[in-house]
Amino acid sequence: MNRLIPHPREVFDYQGGEAVEATFLDALDRGRMHHAWLLVGPEGVGKATFAYRAARRLLGAAADPRFGPLGSAPDDPVSRQIMARAHPDLIVLQREQEDGKPRRSIPVDEARMLPDFFALSPASAPYRVAIVDAADDLNANAANAVLKTLEEPPERGVLLLVSHAPGALLATLRSRCRRLRFEPPPVEDALAWVAEKAGVDANKARRLVHIGGGAPGAAWRLSDAGALDLDATAREILGALPKLDEVAMLTLAEAFRGPAGAARFEILFNLLANQIHAMASGQAMTGEGDPGSLERWSEAWRMLVDLPREADAINLDRTDCFHAALAQLRAIA
Repeated sequence: MNRLIPHPREVFDYQGGEAVEATFLDALDRGRMHHAWLLVGPEGVGKATFAYRAARRLLGAAADPRFGPLGSAPDDPVSRQIMARAHPDLIVLQREQEDGKPRRSIPVDEARMLPDFFALSPASAPYRVAIVDAADDLNANAANAVLKTLEEPPERGVLLLVSHAPGALLATLRSRCRRLRFEPPPVEDALAWVAEKAGVDANKARRLVHIGGGAPGAAWRLSDAGALDLDATAREILGALPKLDEVAMLTLAEAFRGPAGAARFEILFNLLANQIHAMASGQAMTGEGDPGSLERWSEAWRMLVDLPREADAINLDRTDCFHAALAQLRAIA
């Protein structure tokens, strides 16, 4: 599909975030801006988009009600600087590199830049702002470096930390942040949004929202990565076990190379895991299947969940991982 999905710094329309925006604006208007905000919720519900909206306002962009309570116009000078990644009072820590390629984690060297960044007075804005997208991607040393900054709150400085899984963060880091919770929108709102953005019919939009766990942003990205075709592929693989089309599997494995292939690899494994989980849960509820079979399928589910992370962490060959997973699924079937 290869639709161009805009980066959150380029997004100005924002729906469904009125409650969190009101909380943030109340703190800003009353002069009680907390030095660190932890933006939590499922991936794809607008946390990073909110972070950039908040950054624009903190950095002096004029309010534009056409884009919601915390909105600023795209042609505002501050907005233009942020989109160009050229604002002197904003620093962003993220896995994505300048060339667009993701890293395994946010390195400690970048996190250690925060104290020096906040030690300076704002160059052209009321505040200096740091966005960490996402805090879940900080390696252990980087997380401790961010914590050190939080322990010595910067004057006129604000950190906005995005987190999809806050329970995995350092407890001491969480305790020093004010938390804003982001929830998926009502299903019908998500369906309409995904149908428009992804350019799909209502049935496909529903499938995408289901795969994305109700998060519209995740559903849009999944559509762009070919998740609907991969969902069908996952069903075909499980339905054909233990016999599989060897040529088709070899062709599929070749599609896992490169950055785009890494995304397809992770999506397919997640879809296989979800379908096995649903199947095993159904068997357990109805009493079908022997306990040994359910245990083996449970092990397969764990393997499918863990293997993409392991492949990324220690740079395993994804095609080898795929064929190893197929061998285990065949053995169980």
